[in-house]
Amino acid sequence: MSLTLKPASSCHYDQISLGEVMLRLDPGETRVRTARHFTAWEGGGEYNTSRGLRKCFNLRTAVCTAFVDNEVGHLIEDFIMQGGVATDFIRWREDDGIGRTVRNGLNFTERGFGIRGAVGVPDRGNTAASQLKPGDFDWDHLFGKLGVRWFHTGGIFAALSESTAALAIEAVKAAQRHGTVVSYDLNYRPSLWKTIGGLKKAQEVNREIARYVDVMIGNEEDFTASLGFEVKGADHSLSHIETEAFKAMIETAVKEFPNFKVAATTLRRVMTATRNDWSAILWHDGRFHESRKYPDLEILDRVGGGDSFASGLQFGFLSKNDPQAAVEYGAAHGAFASTTPGDTSMATQKEVEKLMKGGGARVVR
Repeated sequence: MSLTLKPASSCHYDQISLGEVMLRLDPGETRVRTARHFTAWEGGGEYNTSRGLRKCFNLRTAVCTAFVDNEVGHLIEDFIMQGGVATDFIRWREDDGIGRTVRNGLNFTERGFGIRGAVGVPDRGNTAASQLKPGDFDWDHLFGKLGVRWFHTGGIFAALSESTAALAIEAVKAAQRHGTVVSYDLNYRPSLWKTIGGLKKAQEVNREIARYVDVMIGNEEDFTASLGFEVKGADHSLSHIETEAFKAMIETAVKEFPNFKVAATTLRRVMTATRNDWSAILWHDGRFHESRKYPDLEILDRVGGGDSFASGLQFGFLSKNDPQAAVEYGAAHGAFASTTPGDTSMATQKEVEKLMKGGGARVVR
């Protein structure tokens, strides 16, 4: 049994996402605390899926977000336009001159190397996206008149403020009402929730959103923290035990949330910041589907790998409506994206499909 997807011919967009897009400042091989220059990228957990679907898989995507109408806001907009994602639904806020009332988000991110793990230092308080609220987007126009096949948002956006949580709930309800498939990446970040109610608030918000989700993405920790499920005995140093823990978690979750049609996660065994075993698993219609394994994957920049997994998974369903294809595209896309810098994918569909078939890393001339 496949997902019920609207035909592409009846929709203006294949996918849209709702989330914050920040300016990522990357010190490269050095550290934030000692950097003398930074490379600028754009990135955001929800948006990254739209960019991957557009840039790698050539689908029609858009992002719903907000920026301050100043030079930094338009720099991030320029990155989005370079990625081919439609900017029609960006909400622009008036600049007060110094960022006292509203500002754009920054994310200082070290890639990590060897025994030194990746480090993210977000500077996103009082941002334009965090002030988004119900009523800011005309969902009936988007999902009803224009038509959208797939809607994606996640736990990072929902954690930004009381109003973004309410907006996420409004959006998933509207998407469901119009027959758009809804995916949600739990992406639990304790630092985001700690000042707005902590774990209790995270579970309250995420459990409400979960009632309207078709495709739930998250690892065992995400399901435990965000939805309150717990499976004892998981040891994340052993990937086969993590797999069994995820299977047990999902079997419990789908009983409470029978609306879940798909649940999926990446499986990573972290030897060092630059060496991981990598694969993925997906549940659909009572069966588990596991991807090809990518052992001892060499990683240049792991940030955004999970988002690239999510976009590959979405492509597998949108293009083939097949769960095994979805988990294979997701795992391969996420693995490939981990070999390039920045939050977003630099892969091509041909490269992803070559990797799915076991293609090696011989030089291409």
